[in-house]
Amino acid sequence: MSGAEVRREGAGVGERIVLDNGTVRLTAAPGLGGRLLSVRLRGREHLYRNPRLLDADLRAVPGVELGPVDGPMSAWNNVGGDKTWPAPQGWDGPGQWAGPPDPVLDSGAYAAEASSAADGSAVLTLTSGDDPRSGLRLRRRITLEPGTAGFRLDLEAVNTSGTARRWALWNVTQIDGSGAAGDAGGVYAGVRGPGPHTVPLVAGNGNPRVLEHAPGVLRVPAQDVVGKVGFPTASGWLAHVGAAGTLTQRFAVAEGGAYPDSGSRAEVWLEAPVDRPLEHLGGLCPVDRVTEVEALGPLADLAPGQATRLAVEFGLGTGTGPVAGVTPDGFWERAPRWDARDPARPRLAGAFTSRRAGSLVHRESGAVLARALPGEPVRFDTPVPGSGSHTPADVDFTPEER
Repeated sequence: MSGAEVRREGAGVGERIVLDNGTVRLTAAPGLGGRLLSVRLRGREHLYRNPRLLDADLRAVPGVELGPVDGPMSAWNNVGGDKTWPAPQGWDGPGQWAGPPDPVLDSGAYAAEASSAADGSAVLTLTSGDDPRSGLRLRRRITLEPGTAGFRLDLEAVNTSGTARRWALWNVTQIDGSGAAGDAGGVYAGVRGPGPHTVPLVAGNGNPRVLEHAPGVLRVPAQDVVGKVGFPTASGWLAHVGAAGTLTQRFAVAEGGAYPDSGSRAEVWLEAPVDRPLEHLGGLCPVDRVTEVEALGPLADLAPGQATRLAVEFGLGTGTGPVAGVTPDGFWERAPRWDARDPARPRLAGAFTSRRAGSLVHRESGAVLARALPGEPVRFDTPVPGSGSHTPADVDFTPEER
């Protein structure tokens, strides 16, 4: 496949738009809140789909009618997928988003415009209606390039009301939390600075446990809890490791900017089955294990007609090992380490998954450490001359010419 393809199927609430580059296949549902319902790497599904609402073909199951819905949390038709909401969430006044459910931004119909770019990329732009409660119109622009194990999501929120508004963009990626991924499973978050690195946000039946994986990297393991944790010192990357593989996200953070939810730049929400509805959460009664990986933008004061934006770069990999860091080119399972026990033959070792085909090259010596294919982990343990440079910044990724 030389370029990414776009295919439209069905109409109305049942419309599905597929973007496919032969490696990654994305399926969006404009009529269901403009969300991505499916993200697959070589057939492996990474997103959560509610099986009581959607079948394996992403169609409503018999007897289920989907569309705009409002009311308490117990009325929410959580079909799953990846979607965008405004933050902060809450029910205390007009400065908080009282959803989900929400009949415009979460479950309303989005206008869809699909096209092919000159470089062979497939582009899908999904635009919400004007929401009278938040005063916002949301836009989600999805770009899938040829030959990549990933995609880009450009988000925009425009103030369409006649008064000033204050909102942050909040992207929510729901992932099936039931699959086993071994001891490395869970959500990884890059953090920096002195901390505190986490803040408890919601305790449904408890607070999620957070572990230190490595300096500057925290992990939220899979656990039987309903609750949310925020990361006020997030450095701009998140990664989920599950049975299907690894899904990473990169996004810019505004140092010194104000963020919702006690300053959280990123958040992780966990759901697990409960015996009875959680009345303090609007009657929410989870029946599946779901992990939400959430990237946030800073709070923006929007005059009428002004917009705030957030870009999220997604990467995919088939490996199920831990994540030590995410870069524009891919992610490290094991950052480079130098072994000079034999001074006459020093070695550089590590494990990396790239977004596209290419080579890992040691910058100082020019030695090729490994050849990489999109989304496939490569491990290297290579003799290299040099003085011992062994940080990720000392290893360059050179993509293959297309």
